[in-house]
Amino acid sequence: MNIYSAISANIWKSYLIMALFIVFTGTVGYVLGEASGYGSSIGVWVFIASIAYSFISYFYSDKMVLAASGAREIKKSDDPELYRIVENLSIGDGVPMPRVYIIRDASPNAFATGRDPKHAAVAVTTGILERLNKAELEGVLAHELSHVKNFDTRLLAITAVMIGFISLITDLFLRNLIFGGFRGNDDDRDSRLQMIFLIMGVVLAILAPIIASLIQLAISRKRELLADASGVLLTRYPEGLASALEKISKDPKPLDSATTATAHLYIVNPFKQGSFKNMLANLFSTHPPIAERIKILRSM
Repeated sequence: MNIYSAISANIWKSYLIMALFIVFTGTVGYVLGEASGYGSSIGVWVFIASIAYSFISYFYSDKMVLAASGAREIKKSDDPELYRIVENLSIGDGVPMPRVYIIRDASPNAFATGRDPKHAAVAVTTGILERLNKAELEGVLAHELSHVKNFDTRLLAITAVMIGFISLITDLFLRNLIFGGFRGNDDDRDSRLQMIFLIMGVVLAILAPIIASLIQLAISRKRELLADASGVLLTRYPEGLASALEKISKDPKPLDSATTATAHLYIVNPFKQGSFKNMLANLFSTHPPIAERIKILRSM
């Protein structure tokens, strides 16, 4: 897959995932509405909300992800070296200068977001600024700018926000189940039907976040390898990114602001070995293993 075919694929995948999200959440809403005794009206409202949420995620997913990550936008005067690196790489890659954000967290990591190159942002943690040298930081930022150029950022941000929405409605259903917020039905036939929907609802509430994550896996792992290759093409120095990935992956500190919905945005899994979140992230990871990425980079 070359860069141009990747850009084209990511654009149509974004729209496809938005359409699948609307259908999927509408179905989930209908089943959960019937199960809770409130009828299909709940499904209609969830369907309408999913359409509205799709448009919101398209235009505002970057702001939502940045806010959830605790990122703060900086100006050139705040960190001249970081800003200058992003500026120079943007010129070299032929993309508009993205907004630059810093996350105050000791764990080294970075991500890019935005619906297109004209509305993009890159965010780095204070940990990555402290741990990496200039060549390594350039490698990381070149990788992230490649995601911007390839329209990966639109796909990643939309997916993160939509997974969060699905998790929210299923969590509300399970809370209502636990605390008894359901309407019963006196009619035996309707009562049996509601019981069937209730069983389906419980199963769906448990499986829906997993299914949503599998939709997330529709994003090929090749996009990370392509971003690695594109980043190296920009810096002309594979060892910079390889060394950066090695340092980031070996750092023991987890990223506090990361969630299972946003973990796939980061250049390296933000959770650490042994944690439950790390097991979930690895189970549904869209990233190739770090060792594989480093091996490929060092063979260039």
